[in-house]
Amino acid sequence: MDLELEDVPGVGEKTAAALRELDDPEAALERGDVAAVAAAPGVSEGRAARIVQGVVRQRHDDPGGFLATDRAAELYDRALSLVTEFAVTDYAAKRLRTFYPSGVASRVDEAQELAERAIEKGVDEAAREHLADVEALSRPSDVRVRDRCLATTDAETYSAARDAFPELSVEVVEDARDLSELARGYSTVVALDEEFAGVAVEGDVQVEPKALEKPAEIVPERVLSFFAANRDSLAAATRVHRAAGMDPPLDLDTLEDALARLEGDGSVAGDEELDRLANAADDLDAVASQAEDVANDRLREALAEKDVTIEGSDLLSLVERGAGVDSLLSRELGDEYAEAVAAAREHVVSELDLREGEADRARRAFPDEPTYPVERDPEVVTRLREELQAERDRRAAKRKRELAADLADLRPAAADLVHAALERDVEYAIARFADEYDCTLPTREGTGFDIEAGRSPLLDVPFDEVDPVDYGVDGVALLSGVNSGGKTSTLDLVAVVTVLAHMGMPVPAESARVPAVEELHYYAKTQGTLDAGAFESTLRDFRDLTAGADRKLVLVDELESITEPGASAKIIAGILESLHESGASAVFVSHLAGEIRENCGFDVTVDGIRALGLEDGELVVERSPVKDHLARSTPELIVEKLAEGEDGAAGERAFYDRLLEKF
Repeated sequence: MDLELEDVPGVGEKTAAALRELDDPEAALERGDVAAVAAAPGVSEGRAARIVQGVVRQRHDDPGGFLATDRAAELYDRALSLVTEFAVTDYAAKRLRTFYPSGVASRVDEAQELAERAIEKGVDEAAREHLADVEALSRPSDVRVRDRCLATTDAETYSAARDAFPELSVEVVEDARDLSELARGYSTVVALDEEFAGVAVEGDVQVEPKALEKPAEIVPERVLSFFAANRDSLAAATRVHRAAGMDPPLDLDTLEDALARLEGDGSVAGDEELDRLANAADDLDAVASQAEDVANDRLREALAEKDVTIEGSDLLSLVERGAGVDSLLSRELGDEYAEAVAAAREHVVSELDLREGEADRARRAFPDEPTYPVERDPEVVTRLREELQAERDRRAAKRKRELAADLADLRPAAADLVHAALERDVEYAIARFADEYDCTLPTREGTGFDIEAGRSPLLDVPFDEVDPVDYGVDGVALLSGVNSGGKTSTLDLVAVVTVLAHMGMPVPAESARVPAVEELHYYAKTQGTLDAGAFESTLRDFRDLTAGADRKLVLVDELESITEPGASAKIIAGILESLHESGASAVFVSHLAGEIRENCGFDVTVDGIRALGLEDGELVVERSPVKDHLARSTPELIVEKLAEGEDGAAGERAFYDRLLEKF
């Protein structure tokens, strides 16, 4: 569908503006990429998940509202946590939060198809280990390029350039003279106006009227910094694809080769000539100083080994001419001086690995005229350093452009590579959940439910110690049973299976059919008798509940506690009658099942969790409810035990028998 950001539920004008800061917000929303949406300024992870849910609801015309009560919402949170705990990546944990129970068949089918694929693929443990190093791609926001600027004479072009290239300085110029001034302060000036073509300007000035259309050439650092910041994640995603045998969206060897040419700071790696120039520029001063020491050490050794004799007339002549030690060196140690200077020059050339033209300039740093001590010419050294730096920068810029061009072509597919790896983690989490809790994919049909060998994952015992439960209801039923016999946990099992099924997730059972309902109403056990106002409010809730009840599953735990037992039985019977007439699916847990049945105007089903007795003071029950069975209460079991175990006088036995007759 054509997605308008402002039309997405929960997205206002400000949020839409924030989302537009992303590279492709519409695509991110369509594919449910919560991490990408959360990268928008001011959008939290929780809000991103809700926004993505809004897109899903919009796509399926889903009004929401499946979780109609607080208890239903609580069970959804707990069920979702069971799935997300198997996620390796933050992305998968966030993405799984976009799965929600829905009453719209198309949405549930879409999610269940994903779950079915996940279970069929299974989990590759090697690939899952590599997922630990995969993260959602980030976009560096601190890229600044200070050796380059853009120049234009046009105000409109200036504004467009600033928007297109926030990494660069953009300057307004009037003529070629202004360009020359800029070139003195920048390694490269990119002129955006055609009028500068063919104009002779000192410095590195490039005329690129279409620069705004070629960002990778003008600012290769943008692409390089992106890949440098995400190289670990890309490398890990590559390993995931290989381990899992996934079909990658690009050639993995090509990506790895390109990344191998990139340093962690975004500079180009593996270019020996660039490294040579960088090292030569950085080390020039230190090596030149060493060369001075080489020359002066040679001269000192020569002086120490040679006797120099100056006759009086020669000395007088030197003094008359104002000559000093330099003249003496030239006359007496000319050859030795030449050798010392040659050694200094070759030291610089060899240590910096200078090429022919560079070597000639370096040699000029040490003059032929004898001096002592031997010193480099600082102006020559400065010019050489500037030339080396300029050559280094030109080569670096060229290599950056070449590498950026290669990587820019890979960027969309690289993003797909990481996204596919992260989506595989979503599938692995679902598959691991299904395996851990012995799940199956349910069916959604009819107005009742039927669960075989279901085990609740919400109990405070290890899952493998949970007794399996078989239970099914068509229409409306009462569920009876002793205290602590498992009535509430059975109701929880029905609810969590229903919630997971409508999320499109597998459910913890050997097989399961749930009703294709639009709302789940689960009313937890109330604490104590309600006051008049709360009691009245509760009755209004159930009045509203009966409207459209055929599209609802109603689960109620011990509603009788809202008021006096005698009145409760009559009220619950009336509610059940309304639900029955509306064609609803409902289970009411109650200790008053017998009294409610007597007050019902239809033949309501009463199921029971059968108590098998007491052993060592512990209740023994048959966990699966028995159809059409009114379960005995705990007090009855205790009285029966006392009656059967009483060996006292006949009158004492008769007392317990009389109590039993009352049940």
